[in-house]
Amino acid sequence: MKLFSCQCCQQALYFENIACESCHHPVGYLPGLATLTALEPTGTGRWHPVEEQVQHAELVYCANHAYDACNWLTTPDRSGRPAICFACRFNRTIPNLDNPKNLERWRKIEVAKHRLFYTLLRLKLPIRSRWEDPHNGLAFDFLDDAADGSAPIMTGHNNGLITLAIREADDAERERMRVEMGEYYRTLLGHFRHEIGHYYWNVLVRDAGRLESCRAVFGDDQQDYQEALQNHYNNPPPEDWRERHVSMYATSHPWEDFAETWAHYLHIVSTLETAWAYGVTIHPVLPDASPLSTNGPGNDPYLTSTFDEIMEAWVPLTSAVNSLNRSMGLSDFYPFVLTSGVREKLAFIHSLIRETQALG
Repeated sequence: MKLFSCQCCQQALYFENIACESCHHPVGYLPGLATLTALEPTGTGRWHPVEEQVQHAELVYCANHAYDACNWLTTPDRSGRPAICFACRFNRTIPNLDNPKNLERWRKIEVAKHRLFYTLLRLKLPIRSRWEDPHNGLAFDFLDDAADGSAPIMTGHNNGLITLAIREADDAERERMRVEMGEYYRTLLGHFRHEIGHYYWNVLVRDAGRLESCRAVFGDDQQDYQEALQNHYNNPPPEDWRERHVSMYATSHPWEDFAETWAHYLHIVSTLETAWAYGVTIHPVLPDASPLSTNGPGNDPYLTSTFDEIMEAWVPLTSAVNSLNRSMGLSDFYPFVLTSGVREKLAFIHSLIRETQALG
């Protein structure tokens, strides 16, 4: 994530801010420019951005701003209907807001989803909605479990439709599930990054003629998926699973291996952008030169950094932050091991994205 500042007073801003805490100007996010802008009212319920590149535009907040669930800006709807921003147009179902608890859950979900869309737009990846492509387009259903005690909602992906069980927005419930499933890491943003990996397997692999090259790295995805999952849950993982897989769940099926690796690549580039925006460099105080030293490549991890540059920056950063967490008595910030087998898969994801960017 980039750093942002108010154009009126230069106060630092965060991605989710709706107002500058210093000068109190309303602020909104411009997805086309990947920046936050201070706003001046037009007197007609619309806003002029202070951002120089679009200061003559007349914009409105997304309709979900009224629920404190979105701070993105968009153009007014010509038909007079509530205007919906780019990120919120992919919502097919949101929680029932008559339940006050669901409003807080939805807000947390939207924070994670908007960060996902920030990354997808920064990576210049193709995104088609369910309305543009009714069979394979992207859409989100945020669903609650039925009150009758029937089978709980499962988070998952089905040909572009991503379902998220809204109980995942409850921290205690998500932690309980993390422990039950034997996972190192479970977050709302992690769910979004994993499930969007399935969508991009369809778009960038299956539908783009890359099946064979992907299978050469991740294995044969033609094996029965349900049978593979059943086997995964009924049997212990291979003892050497860390040599080739970034997580235990990635061992279950090549589709899950791809999605887990995709999610980790998004974790990496997003975190590196934040670290470099803050000027973070790592120089351990050791007697000899350390492989954990890095100045950071100084490039854009989303668009220009090479895979080697990304890895050379990532490993020292995670080592340092894991050590900081341990000093506070916390769990590791990044509890994963990037073996040569895992790096090969991450390199495939990196090449896949760079090839897509080159095609425009």
